[in-house]
Amino acid sequence: MALKRIIDGAYLLALGNANCILLDDGTELTLVDAGFLNKADVVWKAVEELGRKRTDIRHLVFTHGHPDHIGSAAAILRETDATTYMHALDAPFAESGGPFRPMTPSPQFLLGLAYRFVWRPNKMMEPFKIDRHMADGDTLPVAGGLNVIGTPGHCAGQVAFLWKGRQLLIAGDVGTNILGIGDPVGFEDEAEGRRSQRKIGGLQFEAAAFGHGSLIHSGASDRVRRTWGSR
Repeated sequence: MALKRIIDGAYLLALGNANCILLDDGTELTLVDAGFLNKADVVWKAVEELGRKRTDIRHLVFTHGHPDHIGSAAAILRETDATTYMHALDAPFAESGGPFRPMTPSPQFLLGLAYRFVWRPNKMMEPFKIDRHMADGDTLPVAGGLNVIGTPGHCAGQVAFLWKGRQLLIAGDVGTNILGIGDPVGFEDEAEGRRSQRKIGGLQFEAAAFGHGSLIHSGASDRVRRTWGSR
C-alpha cells in the first residue's frame, strides 16, 4: 500500500524522497505538498486506495514553494481543479516556476552533503496559480480546519500546520527526520530557522510528519523538544 496511516484521516505519501500528506475529512480530500516532478501517478494510486476519485482532492496546500514540494502540482491541478494555498513570500515561485532563492547548506554534515546533490535553484518547474495566500496564525477552511504556523528560515515562506487540535503536526521542512530529528538540507536564514525550530519545540502535538524522513506516531512533541526546545 502506497499510503502510510498517521492518525485517523491522515496519510503520508512519499513522492520521490519528499513526503506529502493526504487528509480525508470524510467528504473531500486535502493534499499537503505535491512532491517532485512526475509523481502525480503516485497520488492517483493513493486516492484509488482510499476508494475516492481524483476530483475529491479539493484543496492543495503547500508548506513552501521549493521544487521538491511543488513539482507535480500543475499535473495534479489539471485533473482536480483544487484550490491552492501558499504563503505570499513563496507564491511567486509557484506562479513563475522558478528560479528559487539561494540557500546555504546545513551545518550538519550529512544533510549539508545532501544539499550539494539535491538543491538546484535554477531548475524550472511548470508554473501554476496560487488562489489564496496564508500566514502565521491563520486557520485554513480545509479538512475541518488547518492551523498555520509560520516557520521561516529554510525559506521565507515556510509554514507548518497543526491538524485536529494537537493530534498532528505537519512540519514541512522546518526540519527533517532522516537520521533522527535534524535540520533541513539548507537555510535561507539559519538564525531564523533556529527560531522556528524552537517555536515548534515549544508546541504540544501527538504525531508528526516531516517533508523528508520518517513519521513519529506518538509522543512526537517530547522528541522534538529534546532536540529543538533548547536552541
